[in-house]
Amino acid sequence: MTLITNLLILLVALLHLYFLVLEMFLWDKPKGMKAFGLTPQKAAETKVLAANQGLYNGFLAAGLLWGLYQGLVYQGDAGQDFKVFFLLCVLIAGVYGAMTASKKILYIQALPAALALLFLSLS
Repeated sequence: MTLITNLLILLVALLHLYFLVLEMFLWDKPKGMKAFGLTPQKAAETKVLAANQGLYNGFLAAGLLWGLYQGLVYQGDAGQDFKVFFLLCVLIAGVYGAMTASKKILYIQALPAALALLFLSLS
């Protein structure tokens, strides 16, 4: 169970590193514009805001990776608080994003975090 939980948490962290890359470096490139449905003009106008958002996604990933690292190095419940806190942050951000921006955020961001939290509570 612990292995599955850690893999789910790693998946959430990797997703947020991918979001960081999309928002900080690819926002106004074809891949970024396609991912977010942007026109070149809209991408140019919102590039700085997207980079800021990408940085926050990087912080979420860093917190999750730190929690995983603590659990691996120190065993037991080490890193548990980090995992719970950052997964809750991801879940809340995903629900908010689904309510305000796009329903697909619920499945891409909130659902993986919710699954990881569920498995974490069971392990």
